[in-house]
Amino acid sequence: MIARNALNLIGNTPLVALDSLARHLRMPLYLKIEATNPTHSDTDRVALAIIEAAERQGLVDLDTVIVEPTAGNIAFSLAMVCAIRGYRLVLVVPDWVPEWRIRLLRAMGADVHVTHGMTNAFARADELAAAYPKVFRPRQFANMAAAEAHKQTAQEIWRDTGGSVQAVVVPITTGAICTGIGTWFKQHQPHVQIIAVQPAESPVLTGGAPGNHHIYGMGAPFVPTLYDDDLIDHVVDVSTSEAYEALARLLRLEGLMVGPSSGAAVAGALKFAQTMAADTTPIVALALDTIERYVQTDIMQRLLGSAPMLPR
Repeated sequence: MIARNALNLIGNTPLVALDSLARHLRMPLYLKIEATNPTHSDTDRVALAIIEAAERQGLVDLDTVIVEPTAGNIAFSLAMVCAIRGYRLVLVVPDWVPEWRIRLLRAMGADVHVTHGMTNAFARADELAAAYPKVFRPRQFANMAAAEAHKQTAQEIWRDTGGSVQAVVVPITTGAICTGIGTWFKQHQPHVQIIAVQPAESPVLTGGAPGNHHIYGMGAPFVPTLYDDDLIDHVVDVSTSEAYEALARLLRLEGLMVGPSSGAAVAGALKFAQTMAADTTPIVALALDTIERYVQTDIMQRLLGSAPMLPR
């Protein structure tokens, strides 16, 4: 296949069976690898869906400046979409974002502003947006187009399992993934359970207080606007240490270079599976990005300290 451009490479991400890691389970466990999207994250789906929805509504054209405060993967996804569409993108990032990310975003054509902390990033984005005559704000944590994008993710899971899946396990990021996947399954295959994974140290989805955790890429200290608990069958708490132990197993036993939230998703899937009866129907967990996004954090120290590097 020859894609017309990178946008045609978004979606249709593969499932991989975790036969080594999950060999003691009573059912198959599959992982959906979103890192095969063009910028190596599920947020490619979200960025494209948000921009296309805005185009249909007449909110974005070549005179529009797109402004978004972010510290996450959506920055790369928006930069890709805007590069291909020819739009001007202004990003505001907190000063703890690694310098390599800022340089790469600028190389992709984004105008990147750096502020002290995330709260100031939101304020600075508001200031910048007020300075342009025509502006679009993606607002990934509240834009329903983000959830709509993941209905396609649900359809891919159903198609690629041959219509045989008992549960989908999702680490909570913006809430868009579980809401999009949950909406499709509740409408079309309501017997499939939707399992949300949150950091045990910050159990905000179940009414707990926000706290510090180190599962990078997930677990905001608030309940995302897009999160719909009516679509969720169970919430599983996963601690930072459990997430990194599972991530170490994914690296050592499966050779999968996925991100920390993927470790949390797999740890949550393993916990959930222990509550289920033996079954040949698989559980599917989502791996949202790649470990390479996090190498300048303390992730390597945490991995090397996980479960004495897990002999086979």
